[in-house]
Amino acid sequence: MTRHSEVTTQNTPTPRHAPVGGRPAAGGRPPTMGGPGRRGPGGRGPGGHMMMKGEKARDFKGTMRKLIIYLGQYKVALIAVAIVAALSTTANIAGPKILGNATTKLFEGVMAQLAGTGEIDFNAIGRIVLNVLALYVASGLFSYIQGWVMANVSTDIAYRFRRDIAAKINRMPLKYFDTTTHGEVLSRITNDVDTVNQTLSQSLTQIITSTFTVVGVLVMMLSISWLMTLVALLMIPLSLGIVGLIIGRSQKYFKQQQDYLGHVNGHIEEMYGGHVVMKAFNGEAKSIAKFDESNTPLYNAAWKSQFLSGLMMPLMMFVGNLGYVAVAILGGWLAARNAITVGDIQAFIQYVRSFTQPITQLANISNVLQQTAAAAERVFEFLAEPEEIVETAEPVKLEKVDGHVEFRDVHFGYTPDKVVINDFCAEAQPGQKIAIVGPTGAGKTTMVKLLMRFYDVNDGAILVDGHDIRDFTRHDLRKLFAMVLQDTWLYNGTIMENIRYGRQDATDDEVIAAAKTAHVDHFIHTLPDGYGMVLNEEASNVSQGQKQLLTIARAVLADPRILILDEATSSVDTRTEVLIQQAMDQLMQGRTSFVIAHRLSTIRNADLILVMNEGDIVEQGTHAELLAREGFYAELYNSQFEGAVI
Repeated sequence: MTRHSEVTTQNTPTPRHAPVGGRPAAGGRPPTMGGPGRRGPGGRGPGGHMMMKGEKARDFKGTMRKLIIYLGQYKVALIAVAIVAALSTTANIAGPKILGNATTKLFEGVMAQLAGTGEIDFNAIGRIVLNVLALYVASGLFSYIQGWVMANVSTDIAYRFRRDIAAKINRMPLKYFDTTTHGEVLSRITNDVDTVNQTLSQSLTQIITSTFTVVGVLVMMLSISWLMTLVALLMIPLSLGIVGLIIGRSQKYFKQQQDYLGHVNGHIEEMYGGHVVMKAFNGEAKSIAKFDESNTPLYNAAWKSQFLSGLMMPLMMFVGNLGYVAVAILGGWLAARNAITVGDIQAFIQYVRSFTQPITQLANISNVLQQTAAAAERVFEFLAEPEEIVETAEPVKLEKVDGHVEFRDVHFGYTPDKVVINDFCAEAQPGQKIAIVGPTGAGKTTMVKLLMRFYDVNDGAILVDGHDIRDFTRHDLRKLFAMVLQDTWLYNGTIMENIRYGRQDATDDEVIAAAKTAHVDHFIHTLPDGYGMVLNEEASNVSQGQKQLLTIARAVLADPRILILDEATSSVDTRTEVLIQQAMDQLMQGRTSFVIAHRLSTIRNADLILVMNEGDIVEQGTHAELLAREGFYAELYNSQFEGAVI
């Protein structure tokens, strides 16, 4: 669902907040950075902020601490994984030592056979081999259990992250989505969560097994020869130096990679939503150039991070081979002096391999953890964003709603340094039709956003039936309203489902009745599947005027006490507009209605017309009264007949 929400009713589970105004501009528009996702090619595009070159993860330790806390509820599963990993590692580590006994038996038997003093004891060797086979089978079984448990844990973490983000989105203030692209938010709920899921699934398991392997192998190596163990351990400082060098250089690139991935997603989502406008204005070259501004740094960060992390394994293998050569030479010298058996040499060489491999894995995991931290940091940053003002502890509950609305000395600005509404005072009696008119950017749609509490006033108050709207819960307040905006919003579903979005518990008959009131029933029956026709994601398989009619039917179905119409008939033809106007007049009877209109001929029968300019009410009265004054309203009204566009 990629379009802007336009109907708020008692059963409207808003999937996400979105800019509500059809055309907030000039003084009436909040500052944006590329728009909230579907603004077309005019926005800034790449996302909420641009990465500075060389930026690192800001708080690696803090992020990992939060992630560990997030893992707290999986203590039992992680303890079970640790136990199973210990058993698997123990069985795996014991194998070479026991297998070395078979080598020793074979070597002693061959030497005895050559000396003519004995034979090879194949029975003893067979028993040893069967024991080793049983150990490796047990190790594999434990490893499978460990992987299965960790896959469940990491997947559940991803589920919780997405659930928490989805819940967070519905608690976020509209201001956040006015200043952050939807692609940036979607990147956090998809790419970043997937990264955390995949890396945790791999790295946690490897951390446990590698730690147990290092400790266990070290014990077994010491049991064979402390001198050979000392030589093997001399390779560790060199390994740690290489790891530290690579981590220090790769960390910043993993952070950049995740950030620029969000910028690229934001731009793609924005361009896809506005591709018709982009093509109509020949904006392909500009779009590609803007894409390259984020994609090129993404490419540079990605290949650098992958290249540096890819260096880890071959460098660690090189260091491991140095240790392997040193141990082989020393072991041969000790065997020549009968200080160690051939089987122990073979076992020790295997342990050297087993010792360097987990160290290499731990080094590799350190890189993976950088990527995990970069992704988790972005998720935690989003979850820590300021939320809407907390609901009142004792909300107002109205048994009966009359629809009396009062704006009392309202001041508001999208930013503290730029106030767009100044000392706004107006009153709507129950059942009145209030029209709000004025030039673009006068603040008309902003008043609607304040009325719906998409934003809270900076000063003053808005009252419904004598109660400050901040004394209602947002849910209860928005139950009182239905909105129809010029910018239609329909989602991928049937026509029946889209109309029913206004009131989820409505029956099919009620949906059809609302469609008839909105004069949309006839055209629906001309469609292939009627009310069962599925609208595509962009709702482009019906015309703009038909989409407007469907959203009006949705508002009719909501049956609100207060109605908000923001240039609701702008996308329909003149004949349909007359029918819609008649239906709206019928719908507005007995309901308080706020109508924002540019075509002033549509609001001549309004009970009160508020004329706004630069955030202030400059005139108010009925259509006849305002024309008689020959003031600002009269100038606006007459200009429509002179060919001017209002």
